[in-house]
Amino acid sequence: MSRKTTTRSRWGAAVLATVLVSGFAVAGGTAPALADTAPAAGLPVTAGAEVLPTTQVDGVVWSQKVIGNIVYAGGKFTRARPPGAAPGVSTVVRNNLLAYDVTTGALVTSFAPDLNGQVLTVTASPDGRVLYVGGDFTVANGQARYRAAAYDTATGALLSTFKPTLDYTVKSIVATASTVYLGGSFSTANGVARKKLAAFRASDGGLLGWAPSADNAVNAMVMVPDGSRLVVGGSFLNLNATAAYGLGALNASTGATLPYAANASIRNYGAHAAILSLTTDGTNVYGTGYVFGGTGNLEGTFATEPNGGAIRWVEDCHGDTYSNYSSGGAVYVVGHSHSCDTVPGGFKQTDPWTFQRGLAFTSNARGTLTATPYTNYKNWAGTAAPQMLHWYPEISAGTFTGQNQGAWSVAGNGRYVVLGGEFPTVNGSPQQGLVRMALPSTQAPKAGPVMTGARFVPQVSQPASGQVRLNWQANYDRDNASLAYRLVRDGNTAAPIYSTTVSSSPFVRPDMTFTDTGQAPGSTHTYRLYATDPNGNQAASDTFSVTVGTEPAYARTVKVDGASPYWRFNEPTPGTTAFDYSGTQSGTLNNGAAPGLSGGVTNDPSGKAVLFNGVAG
Repeated sequence: MSRKTTTRSRWGAAVLATVLVSGFAVAGGTAPALADTAPAAGLPVTAGAEVLPTTQVDGVVWSQKVIGNIVYAGGKFTRARPPGAAPGVSTVVRNNLLAYDVTTGALVTSFAPDLNGQVLTVTASPDGRVLYVGGDFTVANGQARYRAAAYDTATGALLSTFKPTLDYTVKSIVATASTVYLGGSFSTANGVARKKLAAFRASDGGLLGWAPSADNAVNAMVMVPDGSRLVVGGSFLNLNATAAYGLGALNASTGATLPYAANASIRNYGAHAAILSLTTDGTNVYGTGYVFGGTGNLEGTFATEPNGGAIRWVEDCHGDTYSNYSSGGAVYVVGHSHSCDTVPGGFKQTDPWTFQRGLAFTSNARGTLTATPYTNYKNWAGTAAPQMLHWYPEISAGTFTGQNQGAWSVAGNGRYVVLGGEFPTVNGSPQQGLVRMALPSTQAPKAGPVMTGARFVPQVSQPASGQVRLNWQANYDRDNASLAYRLVRDGNTAAPIYSTTVSSSPFVRPDMTFTDTGQAPGSTHTYRLYATDPNGNQAASDTFSVTVGTEPAYARTVKVDGASPYWRFNEPTPGTTAFDYSGTQSGTLNNGAAPGLSGGVTNDPSGKAVLFNGVAG
C-alpha cells in the first residue's frame, strides 16, 4: 500500500554539542538477521547476493520456470543479449519467451520461440518434457495459439497437440501428468463458458468438464502435494458463489469449493487488492499479495498447511509482494518492501523510504509479529512469523512497465535462485531483466562488504595529548551479517592494533570506535580499516594519515563539561552521518541539512558547521 503500482499489466548553521530535536536522529533499528551464506546453527543457508553473468532482455520478465539446468523466462520483450552487453549491443530476437543455462547464464540458442504477445505464466509438466505458457498472445511460432501454448523442452518445437482457445488472458497454469489447469481473466474456453478457470487434457488439449467459477481474475494456482486440490488466488470475491476473498481451494477432480482456513484472516480481493503468487515446497503453501486501499489486508507473504489452509505464519512487511520461491529452508520473495519492523529480524521504514526488492525468510515460524505502528494497515500482532534472513541484493527500479518496479519473479532449483523483472542493474552492476545467484554449495560466495575506500574512512579525533580516536559506522554485507574488523597502523597488517567482530545489515550499522593511545605528540601515523566476511571477502578503507597533536581547547572544554553526544561536523567527507566526538552516538542528517561549512567557533578551527534550510531541517 506504499504507493499505487497499477499492479502489473499481468494483474492489473551551528556547531552542536547536544542532541537536536529535529535535523538529526540517532541511527537505530532492530537487530540484524543472522542467517546468511554462513549462518548460525539451526538457520538455513541463503543464496549469495553476488550477481552472476546472465542473459539480458530489453523489456520485462513476468514468470520463470527452472527445469533441470535450464531457466525458461516469459514476459514482454523482443531482444536478448549476452551478459555484460550494453542495451542494443549483440542482440538476438526473442519475442516474449527464452531459455538460458542456469549454470553459465548463456542463452540457449536452440530454443527460439516467437509469440506475438506477452507471456504471463510459465510452468512445466511433472516430467519436465513439456513447457506450458500462457498470456495475451494469439500467435506462437507462426501458428494460431489463443493465449495458451506448449513446447517440447527437448527439441524446442511448438506442440500441435495442445492448442486450447481462451477468449482473454491466461495468468496461471498448473500441469499434472493428465490435466492442465488454466486460470486468468477469460470467460470462455474452446467456445464454452468458463469463468476464469478451465482444465484440459494434457494428451490432446481437449476441454474437460472441470468448471468452477470465479467472479474476478485468477492470478495464481498451485496443486497441493497430494494432488487432491488446487489452491487458487486472485482478485475474486467468490469461488463457485462461495465467499473466498481472493484465496481458496478447489477439488482437483470436481471443481467444488473446499474449505481453506486462511481466507478467514487473509482477504485480498477487489479492484485494489489481490493474491499474486502461490507455490509449494511440499510442506507449506506460500502466497503473496498486494493492497492499495480498499478490500485487502496483506502486502507480504504467508505460509499455510496445504490441505486445510490453516495459517502457519505471516510476514506483514509493507510494500507489495509479487512472487515467492521456497528452497525448503529459505523462502525468497520479490516486491518493494519498505517496512518490516513487525517481523523478527526485520527493518524499520526509513525517511525517505528505501525499497528492498528482494528478501528471504525462514520457511518455518520463528516467533510472532509485533504490532504495526501504522494505523492504515491490519494489525497482525501475535500471529506466528518467520525470521527474516540476511539476503539483501540491491535491485534497481526499472522504467519499462511504467510502474517503477525491480523484480517481478523469483524461482530456483535448490542450487540457484533466479530473478526476473524490469531492473536495469543489480548491486550497481548493469544486468537487465534477468539475474542468477548461487547457493554456497554451488559456488563460493564472492559478494563482500559494501563500503570501501573513502566511504569507509573513520572519523578522527584526538581526545587527549598522544591519543588518536577513530569512529566509524559498521560496514555491511549483502549476504553475511557477521563481519570481522581489523584496524592497522603504519601498514603492519600482521599485528592489527584492534580486532573485533560485529553484526550489521544495510539497515542497522552500529557505531564503532577505537582509541590508539601512547603516541608521541607531533608524530605522524597511517591507518587503514579492514572488514572481512566469513567467506574471506574483504573491504578496506583508504589509507589515511594522522599527525598526533593536542586537541582544540574549545573541543576539550566541551567534553569536560560532559557533552554527550558531541557532533563537531568535521567528517573528512561530509555526508549524512555526523560522528560523535565524545562517544558512539553518531547522528544522521535529515534532508534539508547541508554539512561541511566553515565552522562558527573561533577556538575550534577544525570543526565545521551545518546549514539548515528552515523547512525539512
